[in-house]
Amino acid sequence: MRNIFLVVLYFVSNSFFGQINFPIDTSYTIKSTYAKLIKKYPFIKIAQEVKNKNVAEIKDVVYSQDKNRALHLDAYINKTKRKNPGVVMIHGGGWKSGNKNQMKVMAQRIASQGYSCFTIEYRLSLEAKYPEGILDVKNAIRFIKDNAKKFKIDPYKIAVLGCSSGGQMAALIGTTNKNPAFDDVLNKSKSSSNVNAIINIDGILAFKHPESSEGEMAAFWLKGTSVENPENWKNASALTHTDENSPPILFINSSIDRFHAGRNDMIAILKQNNIYNEVHTIKDSPHSFWFFTPWLDETILYTTQFLDKIFKKI
Repeated sequence: MRNIFLVVLYFVSNSFFGQINFPIDTSYTIKSTYAKLIKKYPFIKIAQEVKNKNVAEIKDVVYSQDKNRALHLDAYINKTKRKNPGVVMIHGGGWKSGNKNQMKVMAQRIASQGYSCFTIEYRLSLEAKYPEGILDVKNAIRFIKDNAKKFKIDPYKIAVLGCSSGGQMAALIGTTNKNPAFDDVLNKSKSSSNVNAIINIDGILAFKHPESSEGEMAAFWLKGTSVENPENWKNASALTHTDENSPPILFINSSIDRFHAGRNDMIAILKQNNIYNEVHTIKDSPHSFWFFTPWLDETILYTTQFLDKIFKKI
């Protein structure tokens, strides 16, 4: 009888709450990261959310749906203007872990400065390999543009921001504007997934590079090691696609060199093509610094100053 009860409970709970039929890795959390860092950095505190009366929050909006899976985003909309620049935000976690809620505090803070921010759920590597997560975020960008009026955004002023592996994804999404190889042929949106600016927070720009030390997590996402699948390692690198069509980019980095892999080579290409870029390295900071004060304050300052500069020019 007990087994029958558990089976019934399983189906009833799925009926009410939706079925989760894919594996979830919960190894990368803000609390676990804090526990790793607090001994070396005893002054840090986990950044807390701050509600702002000018920011409306809309949670778990479905931007993509098929028979097996719904994908969601959370919107943080500044209500003071009819149109805001939009900021699409991608969480980190080695392409395998993490979730959109980890970007909440940053989204609230940036939205309070006159932006509409969107934290994106995308399929992680336990569920779907490269390039599916990239296509998910590009589809989210199309959805946001399709609903520009609802979200109070200017569809021609869109930035993509990512942290860690999310930074790698943000850079790849931005440097593949208008690249048909990164289009989802099943997406029926009339809007493009093009973005007008990139904010890369400690994400690598090249997987196979003298400065890079990517290993098992990258190989798991990219369907093999660099020897087994060199094409994916090359095509997933934003540096491969950087050219005269790349948008302006802001790099915010920790003091750990391996998370800068490919940055200087990318900057050289950007400069050759007169594309605006900025670099800010947060002194004596670890990876995942954006979860904590005082580093989040510095991150928000660099981000909003860059966004103001770029979108005032467009």
